[in-house]
Amino acid sequence: MKVMILGAFPDSIIKFRGVLIEQLVLQGHDVVVSTAYATSDIIEQIEAIGARFVGYKVERNGLNPLADLSTLWQLLKLFRAEQPDKILAYTIKPIIWGGIAAKLIARTQFYAMITGLGYAFEKGSFKRRLIRGLVKCLYRFSLCSASKVIFQNNENKLIFIDEKLVNIEKTGRVHGSGVSLTDYAQQPLPEKPITFLLIARLLGDKGIREYAQAAQQVKAKYPEVNFQLVGPFDPSPDGLKSDDVRQWREYIDYLGEQKDVRPFIEQCHIYTLPSYHEGLPRTVLEAMAIGRPILTTDVPGCRDTVINGENGKLVASKNVDALANAMLWFIENSDEWPVMAQKSREFVETYFDVNRVNQQLFSLMELNVKCDNASDNTAQSADIIVE
Repeated sequence: MKVMILGAFPDSIIKFRGVLIEQLVLQGHDVVVSTAYATSDIIEQIEAIGARFVGYKVERNGLNPLADLSTLWQLLKLFRAEQPDKILAYTIKPIIWGGIAAKLIARTQFYAMITGLGYAFEKGSFKRRLIRGLVKCLYRFSLCSASKVIFQNNENKLIFIDEKLVNIEKTGRVHGSGVSLTDYAQQPLPEKPITFLLIARLLGDKGIREYAQAAQQVKAKYPEVNFQLVGPFDPSPDGLKSDDVRQWREYIDYLGEQKDVRPFIEQCHIYTLPSYHEGLPRTVLEAMAIGRPILTTDVPGCRDTVINGENGKLVASKNVDALANAMLWFIENSDEWPVMAQKSREFVETYFDVNRVNQQLFSLMELNVKCDNASDNTAQSADIIVE
């Protein structure tokens, strides 16, 4: 059977889907990976797993209708040339334009994996409301012929059902993208100084401004505490600018984009993600696997990773004071960290092991794949990419 994995951002394909691709290949499926055009290094990694790469042009964050129509035309040609039996698409543009293209290829089964609602679903300005309305219409049209629409948290699923973007009988749920328990091995908490860490693309809706403002409050009382930020700038309309980060340099240590985030997680004490919304945040799962207490927001996706008071704390989103108060609690209750760290690891082992998650996904796609035979070495690069 020919299975196509359709994404947008090539740098994330090995990190997020590498084990999945390998498991498909090991079971004898012909796997084609298609994203925006990739570097030779990424293509070599995909081919080393045993899959084949085909690139297409897509503006991941653009709002240019001509560019999007070009993407649709390229996907139509791609699907006709490859004739895949099943297509698994994730992130907004591959789902929308891939779903529409797949409607015209009668023999192709299309599966959409919703990894988060994204900027377009946030309430706000007139422009955002227009984008939200357009995105809903496109989702509704592209998903009407999908074989299954797969969500990473139940709240996103309910939104799509309530908004009549998808019929309930077509929906399914998996626990995120999963994380390799081998590549993200549990590590002891480091010695002080106390360090908070946030890893994310530099987007406003990741709660980075709130993180910086809370850090400023906390450092007024505990100046020795470190606040680190790791991640790339992003061209999205919601992206932060270098001037934003520069003005925080007295209380935020911005470490840029990093190829391997594990050393940074291992050297932190509290992993923090004050996001406004997520599908299911991969960086939080990585921090939990390494064994770190979690401070995140009580919003869809994020709340799925924390049992409040057991492996971390949940706070209201967009609330600087609540975030700062939770940070102060962690600083003043360090004796609670080891238990929370262990609970984080146990939670990942129970729900978010990549083999368990992929088995859920393959069942929803009606693929007969056993997930205990694949090695975990496809995730070894651990690039900092956040979906």
